Amino acid sequence: MPQALDGSTICAISTAPSVGGIAVVRVSGPEALRISSAVFSKTLSAENDRSVVFGRIVDGDTIIDEGLALVLYGPGSYTGEDTVEFNVHGSRFIQSEVVRLLILSGCRLAGPGEFTQRAFLNGKLDLTQAEAVADLIAAEHSGAHRLAVEQLRGNFSREVGELRESLIEFAGLLELELDFSEEDVEFADRTRFLELIDKLLERVSSLADSFRSGNAIKSGVPVAILGAPNAGKSTLLNALVGDERAIVSDIAGTTRDVIEDTCVIEGTLFRFIDTAGIRETSDVIENEGIKRAIDKASKAHTILYMLDASEENLSSAEAQISSLDIPGETDVIAVWNKCDVKSAPTGKISNCKASIDISASSGEGIEKIKSILIESHSVSDSASSLVVTNARHFEALVNARESLESVKISLEGDTPSDLVAIDVRQTLHHLGSITGAVHADDILGHIFSHFCIGK
Repeated sequence: MPQALDGSTICAISTAPSVGGIAVVRVSGPEALRISSAVFSKTLSAENDRSVVFGRIVDGDTIIDEGLALVLYGPGSYTGEDTVEFNVHGSRFIQSEVVRLLILSGCRLAGPGEFTQRAFLNGKLDLTQAEAVADLIAAEHSGAHRLAVEQLRGNFSREVGELRESLIEFAGLLELELDFSEEDVEFADRTRFLELIDKLLERVSSLADSFRSGNAIKSGVPVAILGAPNAGKSTLLNALVGDERAIVSDIAGTTRDVIEDTCVIEGTLFRFIDTAGIRETSDVIENEGIKRAIDKASKAHTILYMLDASEENLSSAEAQISSLDIPGETDVIAVWNKCDVKSAPTGKISNCKASIDISASSGEGIEKIKSILIESHSVSDSASSLVVTNARHFEALVNARESLESVKISLEGDTPSDLVAIDVRQTLHHLGSITGAVHADDILGHIFSHFCIGK
């Protein structure tokens, strides 16, 4: 697809509903009004901006359809160009005929994401907002939707822009020093600059660190269910997702492989992972299942560690959980099951965020588990709480952090201005690549190629 505005007028079917529905055929470009008028019964260039006109789609004397035409003049349209949107009946024949007539009149078919790409190239959206459009289309639960809307509103873009602006002033002073290098003049206050770098490092690190939770909320928060055989892991999975997803049996070692299912809790998607019971065994297949269980646990954001209240005590529970190699950022919740048979022992287990008493078979305590998961992983309503969800943004932030750390080392070591300036420029480049202030054609091609035709 094109990586720059080529002066052409493009068209595409924005939606393709079933027969009897409404389809939108979008036309955008410098000749949008003239070309659209050529297939419509009225002259659209004579209409006011944001007018809705009823008329007929015609092929010479043949009427193809009756419908509405929405007229939008640039730069006030989505793409920033003159745009016409035809609302026609959803017959696939009608849709294809309208597009055929538009192409014969001078349009070309739009590539994937080309409408949004034009909006970016015309300054209607920055790159993070353009990516948010794709995330908004792909959102399947309210958590992902809210994150995409927040990014589309431009809060993340503004934050990155402020970070760049605060650096640009000092970058200019450093460049000025290079112009007067022979006179040994210092324009940039190194102490103030160092203070600024510390503040920028703190904010960039905070944004980069938010990617782990942001990406999980977007894709589904992984929650691993671990424990010894027959602790009730499969019963808990079935209770959480509301379906008989896993086989439940009194026979130890029933679950041999990893079983996953999803559940939306108060708008946030969770991916629950039932695993093989952890124990010493000579069974080759069961051992492989245990290995996979531990691997899944190492990547989960939360571990629900199942304990049998009728058989376990506090010390044995402590030993089981302590034996696991759990990353420090992973929450562990001790879940005492079968509390309808025997009360769970009192006392706190080290390295556990919380302990919950439940009966997986009766459903008692399941809502408590859901509440603590939501408390830990729900999307914040605060506009000031920015969360990074895009891997490309995360990579750029990590690179910016490394460049800032190099700047700090250089300043503390009284490094010459020309060398400091190199690292500052690198930081500006990495931050600018997030919003598209600097960009490469291959990055744009990759981003917009994942959009659907017509968007």
